[in-house]
Amino acid sequence: MNVIKRNLYLNQLINRKHNGLIKIISGIRRCGKSYLLFELFKQHLLDNGVKEDHILEKALDGYGQEKYRNPDVYYNYVISQIKDSDMYYVLLDEVQFMEDFVSVLNGFLHIKNLDVYVTESNSKFLSSDVVTEFRGRGDEVRVYPLSFAEYFSVANTDFQTAWKEYVTFGGMPLVLGYNDATDKIKYLQSLFKETYLKDIIDRNNVKNKEELDELVNIVASNIGCLTNPKRLADTFVSTKHVDISGPTITQYLDYLQDAYVINKVMRYDIKGKKYINTPYKYYFADTGLRNARLNFRQSEETHLMENVIYNELNIRGFNVDVGNVEILEKKDSNIYQRKNAEVDFVANLGSKRYYIQSALEMPMTEKRVQEERSLLGIKDFFKKIIIVKNDIIPYQDENGVTIIGLKDFLLNFNSLEF
Repeated sequence: MNVIKRNLYLNQLINRKHNGLIKIISGIRRCGKSYLLFELFKQHLLDNGVKEDHILEKALDGYGQEKYRNPDVYYNYVISQIKDSDMYYVLLDEVQFMEDFVSVLNGFLHIKNLDVYVTESNSKFLSSDVVTEFRGRGDEVRVYPLSFAEYFSVANTDFQTAWKEYVTFGGMPLVLGYNDATDKIKYLQSLFKETYLKDIIDRNNVKNKEELDELVNIVASNIGCLTNPKRLADTFVSTKHVDISGPTITQYLDYLQDAYVINKVMRYDIKGKKYINTPYKYYFADTGLRNARLNFRQSEETHLMENVIYNELNIRGFNVDVGNVEILEKKDSNIYQRKNAEVDFVANLGSKRYYIQSALEMPMTEKRVQEERSLLGIKDFFKKIIIVKNDIIPYQDENGVTIIGLKDFLLNFNSLEF
């Protein structure tokens, strides 16, 4: 398998060297955090003159590393390795396996020639309580499964074939190591069951595994659809004849989010400039994992493309919401009706904002009018964009809406700037 250059994340780590903060590499398990830290970043250090014995690396989830999960043992190990005043680099994988890791990492902050990098696979690590205990000295680098551009760079095929593979099997790095579709399917199904679900069940002491398992399938079947715990509870009753409470469903959904398996997307009232509490949407961190949960039976490209666009916006650093805008729709010659229309994504990054619609196809004028309806109901001056699957040259239509092809959007990191 070709080497995947994850320069987006590597450069973030390089830019944070020696900043006096704990560099926290977060993200779903098996997305490439360890590879980034132990291979790419370590090689950067070596290439820049750091001696091998000044790089202190440990993987706490590895065989034979159990003793280092004890905070006293690990802290004393690191201290014992510091022999001079040169900079030492702590590379610690899966830090959440260590008891009271916060105290250990805070202790390291007082050692001037120690630069600390850790990975974690549980968002609770970054909860407000932990951030408070770090006294604002934690610096997160969020890592995602391979973007399409990263996948395409080593796929050795044309765009359409790569897109079909990516939207089906996703971007978990090890998927690229399998040539046969059957092997990819087995890997993804095993990864979900034996790594993510088992980890969630063990960590949170989940008693009813069947309920959690079924909830994952229901959420996977409804990516990009508005929902809430009550609706999900009603689905359990109607389809499985199982009575499960809303609070229990909320708790299970939180577990899945803590493990970075799914992402909850809030609705934003664009005109009222406020969030709408419920309902909301869920997207999967990886489309291959989502498809694996459904045995690759429900592969609606419309929803999967929407999921990929959402993930790509996250990779580029945007905060993403679902937009809601009130429009006036003409019913008769002199009668208008107020209706709520949806904008697929409201993407914010600093002072930038983009309103984005995902359209698998837009062959006719009527379809374009339908896609633009909600965008044209927005009266501010932020950019309005429709991403279509067709390979087209980006252009702006007579209504001021920018049309971008999926290929250009995915392969050009700055495509939204057109």
